[in-house]
Amino acid sequence: MKTRTTTNRRKFLLAAGLGGAGAAALTVAKLKPVAAGAKESAAEDGSTSYRDTEHIRKYYKTTQV
Repeated sequence: MKTRTTTNRRKFLLAAGLGGAGAAALTVAKLKPVAAGAKESAAEDGSTSYRDTEHIRKYYKTTQV
């Protein structure tokens, strides 16, 4: 009786994992870094990170019990 090896499946899973990691690394490498001045300009404006807008008020109304 021959023993059957599952190297084909193992090689496929290894290649798929490495390929996915490689694709993710390429995607991250191609992203442009965010300019550091963008945060500073918003702070100089006097605005805060939280803005009470119409859609936020509408959401708050839906969460009231």
